[in-house]
Amino acid sequence: MVSRVYAVANQKGGVGKTTTVVNLGAFLAAADRRVLLLDIDPQANATSSLGIDKNSLPLSIYDAIVADTSLNDVLMLTRRVGLDLIPSSPALAGAEIELVNTPSREFRLKRALASIRDRYDYVLIDCPPSLGLLTVNALAAADQVIIPVQCEYLPMEGLAQLLRTIDLLRANVNPGLTIRGLLMTMFDSRTSLAQQVVDEVRGHFSDRAFATVVPRSVRLSEAPSYGEPIVDYAPHSAGGLAYEALAKEILSDG
Repeated sequence: MVSRVYAVANQKGGVGKTTTVVNLGAFLAAADRRVLLLDIDPQANATSSLGIDKNSLPLSIYDAIVADTSLNDVLMLTRRVGLDLIPSSPALAGAEIELVNTPSREFRLKRALASIRDRYDYVLIDCPPSLGLLTVNALAAADQVIIPVQCEYLPMEGLAQLLRTIDLLRANVNPGLTIRGLLMTMFDSRTSLAQQVVDEVRGHFSDRAFATVVPRSVRLSEAPSYGEPIVDYAPHSAGGLAYEALAKEILSDG
């Protein structure tokens, strides 16, 4: 199987990027695939969600991007067999300034990842909530983009800007980049607005919207505090079943 790299991106915060990376990755690993989670968000929430203290790491993705440390030295195992992690740390917050005069700075992650990506069936990159240099690095390294869209009005407004950015990157940085799908998250069946957002996304992006819709879920919110993905914490919860369904959609790509 050819390795596939997905950037999970949206410049809006709180739409479910980290939740998607951690739980999709864990379900793919549960399906006997080799999966790498790569945390390129300075908040390091994906790292923390897997029970790893972001403040006590000897090395992180910061060292690979800024100091050319090999990702072989940064790589960590998680408690889930088949699920590995390249952790982030707060030091990454200064990377964009440190790299401002570095040649080909938008390709730092792609070059670092080249040495290990073929070991994995899937690489999932958790992007920061911005369209800055770190997200550009993720999109330059990715084959496809997964875009979580919160089922509310304001997150829909920023979608057009993100799609324009992806078009610009395709034209100037990564011609092979495509959108794998828009994933509707935090769906609340009690509100008519949530269903309107689902209908609008499917109306405008019918060929790009995942069939899976991720509901609001207490269990999904609780799992990171235990350092566990939902497949281990509450696999039969509504959130667990949704991410299992999303993993099956990804696996159906072959």
